[in-house]
Amino acid sequence: MHNPDTRDRYPHLIDGAWTDPDADTYTETTDPATGDPIASVAAGTAADVDTAVAAARNAFPAWRDTDPVTRGQRVHRVAELIRANKERLATIESLDQGKPVSQAVSDMEGAARYFEYYAGAADKLEGASIPVGPDQVDYTVREPYGVSAQIVPWNFPGNLFARGVAPALVSGNTAVVKPAPTTPLSAFHLAELCHEAGIPAGAVNVVAGDGTPGEALTAHDGVDTITFTGSLRTGREVMRAAADTVTPVTLELGGKNPAVVYPDADLAEAVGWVATAIFTNAGQVCSAADRALVHEDVVDEFVDRITAAADGYDLGPGVGDPDMGPLNSREHYERVRSYVERAREAGATVAAGGLGADVPDGGRFIRPTVLVDVDPGMEIAQAEVFGPVLVVLTFGDDDDPIAVANDVQYGLTAGVFTNDIRRAHRDAARLEAGNVYVNKWFGDTNQTPFGGYKASGIGREKGLDALDSYLQTKNVAINLDRGVGDDLPGA
Repeated sequence: MHNPDTRDRYPHLIDGAWTDPDADTYTETTDPATGDPIASVAAGTAADVDTAVAAARNAFPAWRDTDPVTRGQRVHRVAELIRANKERLATIESLDQGKPVSQAVSDMEGAARYFEYYAGAADKLEGASIPVGPDQVDYTVREPYGVSAQIVPWNFPGNLFARGVAPALVSGNTAVVKPAPTTPLSAFHLAELCHEAGIPAGAVNVVAGDGTPGEALTAHDGVDTITFTGSLRTGREVMRAAADTVTPVTLELGGKNPAVVYPDADLAEAVGWVATAIFTNAGQVCSAADRALVHEDVVDEFVDRITAAADGYDLGPGVGDPDMGPLNSREHYERVRSYVERAREAGATVAAGGLGADVPDGGRFIRPTVLVDVDPGMEIAQAEVFGPVLVVLTFGDDDDPIAVANDVQYGLTAGVFTNDIRRAHRDAARLEAGNVYVNKWFGDTNQTPFGGYKASGIGREKGLDALDSYLQTKNVAINLDRGVGDDLPGA
């Protein structure tokens, strides 16, 4: 079980101390490429969440009142420590999650960038002066909520830890992080680096486990704001739980993202971007290009090119840095397989990959898969598969591809491949998605807002917009006149 980059045993990390779970129960996290155990990890309960929330509440006043310059410097120090340890962190991430180690290195560079980017905002969280007339001074201040619950998914565990924790800390909040049960390790190591950087011990806490601590955290009356990334089903449950305590939520709930390819597009570029967009991290990406809507004049060439690209992928354990690693868990592997099988039964044709393709022994591998002969109303064209499965749809001159692109419940990302700038702008305006890419994919950065329309979520992460999830606005009205005026509510 021992790996030099990991601990054999991970209790919870609460108030800066390794803390055994209240029930004294541990589970194993395993290597998805082999099924071999990596480490024992605490199985949290509601009692563990109570302890962590109490630690975060105790740490909040001092962290909130820390000089913004100092707060920013400490958060920036986290970025420096992540960069200094990125190879070790990437190895842990690759082992626990399954992704190629080079992709994990990129994730950790991104994690460092989040802390670096938001550190610069710490002393710039300004309010506004409102011009209401000569008899009153009116201004706003932006204040932290308090305790931030961070529920982190399993597809980018280290990177998304940073995406939420960094703006929460910079805004003066404290955090309780609940990592996914299949990928808990990076959260512990990143929290340790936060403490090493001078973030107070109780300001970043990690409680591991299955859904039990997550449910306790989202329903906890000591939590002041919730950030959740995950499935639509679980996101709805988070909203229901938060409603009882009237706690604000930021939700990123996935997508079924279209890439519209017109006949005037550079087809080689379009295929390259779409392949990257659906096969990176074995398709376990919320913003992946799940659907390619390709004009009938170029669909045959597009399919020939994308299937050749798919067939060329090398699969293997992530730590060996192949082109693509395994799916993260046995349960998810079976779910993706069932989607492909039902698509075949419904009439789809497997142009590349599929369930019978050769894969490495012992792991949860599915080859990059391309499905054609798909109707837009089929389950495979509507549901988020979250695997390396591309659906190819065809449209003609008399069809409206944007209407088809929008005809799903999700609206996270979308892409347009064309050399007609007018068409690109018109389509970008019509696409019901929080992020639109033109002639590329994954165009968002740490600096740009990211989030969904429709069932893809609420609120925005990344960029300065993310700070709205961690700051509430207070208005202050100061009367400069004497006597009782005639001000009334609703005026």
